[in-house]
Amino acid sequence: MTEAVLAALGGIGLFLFGMQTMTAALTALAGRRTRAVLARFTTSPLRGVLAGAAATAVLQSSSATVLTVIGFVGAGLLTFPQALGVVFGANIGTTVTGWMVAVLGLKVGLGTLAMPLSALGALAAAAGGRAVAAWGRMATGFALVFLGLDMMKAAAPAVEPLLAGVLVPADTLAGRLILVAAGCAVTAVVQSSSVGVAMALVLMASGAIGLLQAAALVIGMDLGTTLKSLLATLGGSRDMRRTAWAHVGYNIATAMLAFAALGLVPFLPKLTAGDAQTALVFFHTAFNVAGVVVLLPVLPLFARAIGRLVPGDGPLAEALSPALAADPAAATDTARAVAVRIAGAAFAGLAVVLRGGAPARGEEAEVHRAIEDLEAFLIMLAPPAPDEAGRRRLAALMHLADHLHRLTHRAGQADRIATLATEAPLRRPARAMAAMLERVAAHGPDAASAARLERLHDLVARRAARLRRSVLLREHAGMIGLGDVFVITDAARWLERSLRHAERITHYAVAAGKDAPGAAEAARSVG
Repeated sequence: MTEAVLAALGGIGLFLFGMQTMTAALTALAGRRTRAVLARFTTSPLRGVLAGAAATAVLQSSSATVLTVIGFVGAGLLTFPQALGVVFGANIGTTVTGWMVAVLGLKVGLGTLAMPLSALGALAAAAGGRAVAAWGRMATGFALVFLGLDMMKAAAPAVEPLLAGVLVPADTLAGRLILVAAGCAVTAVVQSSSVGVAMALVLMASGAIGLLQAAALVIGMDLGTTLKSLLATLGGSRDMRRTAWAHVGYNIATAMLAFAALGLVPFLPKLTAGDAQTALVFFHTAFNVAGVVVLLPVLPLFARAIGRLVPGDGPLAEALSPALAADPAAATDTARAVAVRIAGAAFAGLAVVLRGGAPARGEEAEVHRAIEDLEAFLIMLAPPAPDEAGRRRLAALMHLADHLHRLTHRAGQADRIATLATEAPLRRPARAMAAMLERVAAHGPDAASAARLERLHDLVARRAARLRRSVLLREHAGMIGLGDVFVITDAARWLERSLRHAERITHYAVAAGKDAPGAAEAARSVG
């Protein structure tokens, strides 16, 4: 009995590790294409459902899909209602694993083929190039899934007596609720509904449980996945928490529908030629589809309810959750959106000061904290930058954060800013700078704004050179003191350097927003 239990646990471990390995490899192979599909086809909640289902079916991980969508929301590429459609679709897509296990694992029986496949996959992963290695890891993960499934199948008959008292209660309301709770507990422990569904299918195949008991377990397993979402977003941004709670709400709704339909489960084998395993995965897919059918027409109401549950706007850098580091592209999108938001706040505050006003109370401190958070987040992302384009985007963001740090430091030099209003050659450029900063803060950075800031910087640089000669002549003629020479020339230098920082911030924000910025765009030296 002890050996059987250990074999069952080993099978579960192999299955789970195989799923993780396969998902990581598929993400490396298809991640960029999947992101492009999600970005292009999530223009409406319905299309979001279809895109989410397709992406999850390809990646074999609803978590990977949801994480990508969270990054899109944080980057402003998707609205929250559009993201909800993808989350709903991801739940449908994750049922594909059950079909794979039921058809290939239990009907075809790929366990024997999996052994040579794992050897070939491991060789390819060790000796091949990037693409070949990814295919090798995918093949190895696929093989491990079925080796683990075979181990679970072999151990199931011996483990059956241990499970009989828990998994086969009386067919009453209380008994069904016990099974739902058991399924929820299993998924909470193994952190994968796919593993849970595979376990239910194996137990059915061995005769340890019946279709009705397996269906109740699967309902609980779907509910158990919400715990993973909630834990992953602890301390995360508002949008991450909203997405997690939306996942919870959706799964509760589908679980209620599925539980109400349990009485129909014994009739499902009639639709699947008497095949109970196929009937179970059909049930799993059907109640997730039913949840979408019910919630999609009332999606705006659902989104508003989640918004009330997780209200308000957080700090400037709130979206920079460490959980996003698992998807570097999504993390870079979010970091860029946060950087633009910080730059907008810094530009707007500096424009007020240039016009003679005072910044809002606490605004400067919040901007400084946000820049520090952004720099820490970018440092955390630096090692796993996935490719050359990703590295260039990350480099652009690091340059942007550095210039933000310098600009906000200069924005606190009130004496130099005050001098700009007293010198006619600097007064008009300072006002022009304020107007440009206000425009970028209101409408976002673009190439035209960067070009205008660069032209203004060049104009100020020329005027500063003439001003230095002028104030020296004025000092020589006794019109101003020597101390005034330093004050005026220092103010001119402040304006020139601040314009350079503002131009660089705008330039790097544009570069980081491209899929593949050029090397010069991402790492242009500071003049």
